[in-house]
Amino acid sequence: MKTIYTALLAIVVLISCNDSGKKDVSYRPDSVGNINNLQVIIENELWNGPVGEEIRKYFAAPTDGLPQDEPLFSMNQMPPSTFTDFARTNRIFLHVDLGKENKVNIAKNEYAKPQVGAIVTATSEEGLIAQLKEKHKQIIEAFHASEIKERQRRTAVSMTQVDSLKERFGVTIKVPSAYRVSSASDDFYWLRKDLKSGTTNVLIYEVPLSTITSDSMAVGQIIKMRDSIGGGYLPVEDDDRFITEDAYAPYLFKTEIDGRFAYETKGTWEVKDAFMGGPFVNYAVKDEENNRYLILEGFTYAPSVEKRDLQFELESILRSVKFSK
Repeated sequence: MKTIYTALLAIVVLISCNDSGKKDVSYRPDSVGNINNLQVIIENELWNGPVGEEIRKYFAAPTDGLPQDEPLFSMNQMPPSTFTDFARTNRIFLHVDLGKENKVNIAKNEYAKPQVGAIVTATSEEGLIAQLKEKHKQIIEAFHASEIKERQRRTAVSMTQVDSLKERFGVTIKVPSAYRVSSASDDFYWLRKDLKSGTTNVLIYEVPLSTITSDSMAVGQIIKMRDSIGGGYLPVEDDDRFITEDAYAPYLFKTEIDGRFAYETKGTWEVKDAFMGGPFVNYAVKDEENNRYLILEGFTYAPSVEKRDLQFELESILRSVKFSK
């Protein structure tokens, strides 16, 4: 019996240690969680006070470009004493607590994989608020990148083949199998997915580099461009037009797609006098080699339905574009 016990102990030691004799932490369970579902680990007293308010201010802020307010993340709070075992496998988490130093650490695959966690500590509540105020953008960017990768991983399980895009536009894209090609020509590509009430849509086309001349003019020029293309290519009844909603100025950001500079525009579209509208995200990707901007757009028509996750799926699709070498 003693021999068996000794052998089992030796196996455990071998499994838990690497060649250097250190504990092997390479194994992690698979992470879980809905897209953009953030686990917040914080004491109840802090959550119900000013620190919790600061967290909600940033991480439950309205998502850019949606017609109704929807939070950036759906949050689930729990005290640190319950953050054990399966509770530690959520794909993204924010851990906020009082400690011996003021520090923010973004940890990857701490308890599961893939996983991104932000650990915020400070010696006082005021310190926690200051840390969150200073570092929230960095934390949100890390969470966002992680969730885009997860959405793309789920897409890769079952994809629609759109090989003709490589011949027409010199790019490849990963699109879920639920999408179908609605229209395809040498200069315009339209894919769509049917919902219970409405659709989500992907548009791909190109315009000359001269279409967008400068940062200061970009918003107006992008609106003019997409209104011209949308109004010309997307069929709408009774001679109405698919245009950018003029009541709200779109959000404009700078980003990268496949390592190339891109303007990212988020806003809402409408069909005047038809009571139709919804959100869009547009990427104008600068392609100097081919003297063009490649335009990638995703838009949703889904009345009375929350649209954050629908638009997030579209963003993940557009960000999967790869240019041919």
